[in-house]
Amino acid sequence: MADGGSNSQRVLILAPIGRDGPTAAAVLQDAGLIAQVCRGPEELLRDLHAGAAAALVAEEAFVQGPLEAIVEWVKGQPSWSDFPFVLLTGSRAFLPERTRRIRFLEALQNVSLLERPVHTVTLLSAVYAALRARRRQYETRAYLLEREQAATRLEELIAERTHDLEESNRRLQAEIVERQQAEAALLHAQKMEAIGRLTGGVAHDFNNLLTAVLGNLELARARVTSETIQCLLHSAERAAGRGAKLTEQLLAFSRKQQLNLESVDLNALVSGMGDLLFRTIGSTVRIETLLEKDLWPAVVDVSQIQLVILNLAINGRDAMPRGGRLTIETANVGAGDPALPHHVQRGDYVAIYVRDTGVGMTEEVRTKAFEPFFTTKEIGQGTGLGLSQVYGVAQQSGGTVHIDSRLGGGTTVTVYLPRAETAALPQRQEEPAIAKHSLRSEAILVVDDDEDVRAVTVATLESLGYAVTPIESGRSALDALTNGLRPDLILLDYLMPDMNGIDTLREIRRKWPHIRFLMMTGYADSDAISAEAGREKILKKPFTVVELASMIETALGLVPLARPQS
Repeated sequence: MADGGSNSQRVLILAPIGRDGPTAAAVLQDAGLIAQVCRGPEELLRDLHAGAAAALVAEEAFVQGPLEAIVEWVKGQPSWSDFPFVLLTGSRAFLPERTRRIRFLEALQNVSLLERPVHTVTLLSAVYAALRARRRQYETRAYLLEREQAATRLEELIAERTHDLEESNRRLQAEIVERQQAEAALLHAQKMEAIGRLTGGVAHDFNNLLTAVLGNLELARARVTSETIQCLLHSAERAAGRGAKLTEQLLAFSRKQQLNLESVDLNALVSGMGDLLFRTIGSTVRIETLLEKDLWPAVVDVSQIQLVILNLAINGRDAMPRGGRLTIETANVGAGDPALPHHVQRGDYVAIYVRDTGVGMTEEVRTKAFEPFFTTKEIGQGTGLGLSQVYGVAQQSGGTVHIDSRLGGGTTVTVYLPRAETAALPQRQEEPAIAKHSLRSEAILVVDDDEDVRAVTVATLESLGYAVTPIESGRSALDALTNGLRPDLILLDYLMPDMNGIDTLREIRRKWPHIRFLMMTGYADSDAISAEAGREKILKKPFTVVELASMIETALGLVPLARPQS
């Protein structure tokens, strides 16, 4: 039922007998209304479907024609519609007529009865009343439609707002997760940094002790002829050497060791370690390598990354007491690769995966795995420094390490190393160690705040024939130089109270730029020392007599002399 246009405003007239139909149509049209005469009930039903405001029907039309279809149309009206019928009846009121009219009233529902003959005013009044009722129905329909449209818009708005809230909630949840991950990573980094500072300080003090121990042991061995005492001293040297190895691992974790970073082909390095890995791991574990075909070169220290791979392989072997499979894999990891840990600086990396089929780790063990001295092995079977050294080397190289593990499902340790911008360099052969010392007479100034280290260094240098002046601080060294002391070489300790080795070196260079020097350190801040002194000027504690002699001869620019034959 349309609510606009002429169809919805017209009055349908059905009076098939006599002149009632044309007469009523003329009266309504004279009054300015739209009137349409229907020829039968079927045509009335069709026009009702097309749309109308009211219907004027003579009762005999329903007597002669079927009423059921009209009744069905009336029943099928929408909730807002109550179509008005004006029924023209006769003046007779016998029982059959009354019964039929009552049936019409019940069937057509909204019916007004007009007895014929009908005056024009009465007819118009009844039709106007029907039209007013119909207009109110149209208004009701418009109101209901508006409410329905408003409800639909509200539902759409609610759905849109709900979707926006859900999307905001998803973003908020993702941000919360990301923030929690960032906070956890920050807390972990702060904890590891604090542990690193602590272990670095311990390593510095321990290296000073070892320098004194190893130096005195070497000096003692040079003065003892008894084979029994020589064996005892040699055992003591081996024990001190193991202590030096521990401090090296501590320095690796604290990222205070000197690294010789260069562009390296990791595929060639892993392939070259095949025999070493087989001898170390044993025959109960099958070793597989999966090497990326076009692997990028990586920025690494060759000796340190070999230790990293070896440490990880040994850990994997220990996690497979009944044997298993150890896989070493290399791969390129681009800056946008989702596998790249979120806390590492964006960029291209080369990854080394060391994967075992062993017992795996619990989450508690995994989170503590990189901490120094943390180990799940039995007492005496491990120091707990292997993974901490791996962590330190990776971090100092500009990369990181990640562990994936599941209890009973094996472990994968991934080492991410920065991609090199230049092609990999060919591996250099290690130069043979100097076997004999040279006897020299140059003057050397030894500056070290540790009395034991200073004493053993002086004794060692004097045994090599050098003229040595010991001084306990940087300021005292500057005073001695100001008062005229001119050594051929200065041995400077890096960490000293009041004025450290770098500050002392800067003053020496400013006032006496021609004096040569070496920097001694057991706790090397590689960036600070290398930037100021140069990597080749650093003597790492603890050092042997051979290492000390070699470094001094190189620093003085001397050609090593053979020791006289006894």
